[in-house]
Amino acid sequence: MEKLFLVGKEAQKIRQAHLDDHSNHSHLPNVSFISSNSGRYQDLDEDNRGTLRVDVVNPYPASSLERVEGDLNQAPPTFTVDQAVDQIGFGKFQLKLSCLAGFAWMADAMEMMILSILSPALKCEWDLNGWQQALVTTVVFCGMMMSSAIWGKISDRHGRRVELLLCSFITFYYGLISAGAPNLWWLLFLRCFVGIGIGGSPQSVTLYSEFLPSKQRAKCLVLTEVFWALGSCFEVLLALFVMPTLGWRWLLGLSSLPLLVFDIACLWMPESARFFMASGQTRRAYDVLERIAKENGTTMPPGELVSDAGQRKDTTPRGRFADLVGPDFRRTTFLLWIIWYGWPINV
Repeated sequence: MEKLFLVGKEAQKIRQAHLDDHSNHSHLPNVSFISSNSGRYQDLDEDNRGTLRVDVVNPYPASSLERVEGDLNQAPPTFTVDQAVDQIGFGKFQLKLSCLAGFAWMADAMEMMILSILSPALKCEWDLNGWQQALVTTVVFCGMMMSSAIWGKISDRHGRRVELLLCSFITFYYGLISAGAPNLWWLLFLRCFVGIGIGGSPQSVTLYSEFLPSKQRAKCLVLTEVFWALGSCFEVLLALFVMPTLGWRWLLGLSSLPLLVFDIACLWMPESARFFMASGQTRRAYDVLERIAKENGTTMPPGELVSDAGQRKDTTPRGRFADLVGPDFRRTTFLLWIIWYGWPINV
């Protein structure tokens, strides 16, 4: 005979386990509840009133007891953001996000393509020298160079969506008012701020990738380059119709409008669930994933959402430049720098 001291509900679980293991036997385990000193039986639903003594007569092996004990100690299932995105899959939400991210890529391509169209027109109108004409293009890239690291820090601290709204509005605003520049120096100043805004545009691809399942991620990211080509071609077509009749000022103003459309469309776009997890906002991350699953007509994984480290909150510091050149990312950082340095030279 085994004598155990258990609460009533645990005793019921043990008895059910015996029933499962020995359903073919006619003899069931005898469970007797011992009364208290007051002369009455303890209420099974009462808590914190002493333990209930249970005498279990068990002629069979104790495997069922071990199984019940394992069930009581078993941790609840967990899942990460990547696992949730993979289970949700590619659906309506990703299709909408593909169009939105591609539209942002098109708008930035238009702002870059306009440089090759603007310089010859300004040379004729303002009688620019060669170095002055070159400055029209150079200041945009200087703005991109100065702002890129800052945009990355903003994105890690305040979110990808916030960064995209801010940088696209800056590009739109300074692109629009640069159409009214009275002279070369004002134009250079305003176009430098256009470059500062363009420096944050790659975050649209970052946000896009964090909502893509791993099976479709590489394919979809490469296809975003199609939107860059479409934006460049559209700018050339726009210049063919606008430049001969309305001039370069109208071209600058019209070319900035797609970024305003993108800013308005961003009101629909949610923040990255990965960012929410990294900043300790687990509830908001779960709500974003649940919204995507509902829009795609799928279900969420069962269990609790945790970070990649298995924690409810990621305590790793974020947005530090030192991490890029640290032991974990040094090699990747230098390889990407080489690739991005060589890409404009060959284009």
